[in-house]
Amino acid sequence: MGEPTGKYSITMPRDIAEAARARGGPSGLSAYVAAAVARQLERDNLNELIAVAEAEHGPVSDEDVRAKREQLHRARDEQRHGGVDAA
Repeated sequence: MGEPTGKYSITMPRDIAEAARARGGPSGLSAYVAAAVARQLERDNLNELIAVAEAEHGPVSDEDVRAKREQLHRARDEQRHGGVDAA
């Protein structure tokens, strides 16, 4: 059984609502909006975590971000190729 639900009334621009309804497909507008709000909550929580970490440790440099991004890409590539090095 899924999470308990409630019925809410929201106001949004008609063009956005119609585009969301079209994208929602068989799941419907409510499911599409719920998923979008859940993603936004995750982003908000992540931004709060980043702010706390930066307050404690200082901002992350662009170089650090690039290095971590490259590390993630390498790990993803290794997973796709069964951990076998292409070299």
